[in-house]
Amino acid sequence: MGATLEVKYFNTFLLKKLETVVDKNPAINEPYENVPYDYPADITNDWYIEESRIRGGFNNTTVDFGVKAYLDEEDPLQQHRFNTLIYSGIYNSRTGVNNTNQFSVGEDITRSVDPANGSIQKLYAEDTNLIIFQEDKVSKALIDKDAIYSAEGNAAVTSANLVIGQIVPYAGEYGISKDPFSFAVYGYRKYFTDRKRGCVLRLSSAGEIIEISGYGMHDFFRDNLTSTVVNKVVGGWDMHTKNYILSIQTASSYNTLSFDESVQGWTSFFSYKPDYISSLVSNYYTFYQGKIWQHHTGNYGNFYGSYSNSTVKVILNSQPSLVKNFKTFNYEGDDGWHVTEMVASSGDTIFPIPKYTFQQNLNDLQADIFSTAFKKKENKYFANLINNSAATAGEVVFGQDSSGIKGFFSTVIIELTNADYASTKKELFAVSSDTVESSY
Repeated sequence: MGATLEVKYFNTFLLKKLETVVDKNPAINEPYENVPYDYPADITNDWYIEESRIRGGFNNTTVDFGVKAYLDEEDPLQQHRFNTLIYSGIYNSRTGVNNTNQFSVGEDITRSVDPANGSIQKLYAEDTNLIIFQEDKVSKALIDKDAIYSAEGNAAVTSANLVIGQIVPYAGEYGISKDPFSFAVYGYRKYFTDRKRGCVLRLSSAGEIIEISGYGMHDFFRDNLTSTVVNKVVGGWDMHTKNYILSIQTASSYNTLSFDESVQGWTSFFSYKPDYISSLVSNYYTFYQGKIWQHHTGNYGNFYGSYSNSTVKVILNSQPSLVKNFKTFNYEGDDGWHVTEMVASSGDTIFPIPKYTFQQNLNDLQADIFSTAFKKKENKYFANLINNSAATAGEVVFGQDSSGIKGFFSTVIIELTNADYASTKKELFAVSSDTVESSY
């Protein structure tokens, strides 16, 4: 911490080096949060210099000889106060005042939060308030004002000669753990994760913290976010789709997914692993291995120079208590989609269903009738299901000699090869299956 010393009668200026907090030679492409910052005290590297020349410049004027001043500190090493805020003097570009290097110990320039809630991991300035994210708590600090409480406990905000005023915690035992990079903001909504409690949270302007991981994904985040092998959690706002993007990463795997406010749910998984996430104007960017990548540019399914297939997994379960024969699979959308797998609750499977292909002549059209590929009718696509199961005791026919599969429900994986449609958007609107009640 620097200090301004008013020396009038003495001739020596004391310069003190603080502990090194930045590695001079970090590894190439290494994220800077991995660089150690909490170095222990090292007497060989910490030094003290007494300088008699003004500003310590070469051949500058030497002050007169006289009585030597000494600054004696009981604890001369740097302190790490993990739960404390400090602010400097003011900066005004219009008047040329720049006191950002002044930290006057004679003024009340520090504010501390409860150390029981862990260290301060993130600060966010919202209008005239400062939001403080600790490991186990989220609080709001008043800026340039303070709150006075009446006998009834009602708060009245009043202006005060303070930079950081009273600190008021938000309701709920939630924090940001040690994942400040999970933070994202859009408008008045703030998103972040609490790894200790295995949840994803949203903080509104009203001060309400909502657990959005509970919107159909409680088990997923409980198992994945709290895993001991997770080494990084990255969050950000996609300005293009208006979604919150979250990437939970380990050394060998990752889960990147999106949350959509319009449907109040988690809508999709993605096949890319970002180092950082950001948006500018209406564009969405991610950083990977030291490079910046722009998304939503029309090159669909291409992330960081390689293509990934689009996959949708659905469960067909109409009339849940009824054992059904699934005869067909149908979908509404664009051509190019194909079924890679369909498994009934009984274990029955089907042969994969290739994508629809437009036939150029009558012979090809005739051969296509007897194929398992999708057919097109009235701008909808359908295919008959050919059983690919092994023989079952008591069955009259089985395998390719029987059509459809039997069970309470069936799980279908429908896929699109994006490399075949690099610049074409292929949409999928709805899926269904024709079923009849099983007679055996």
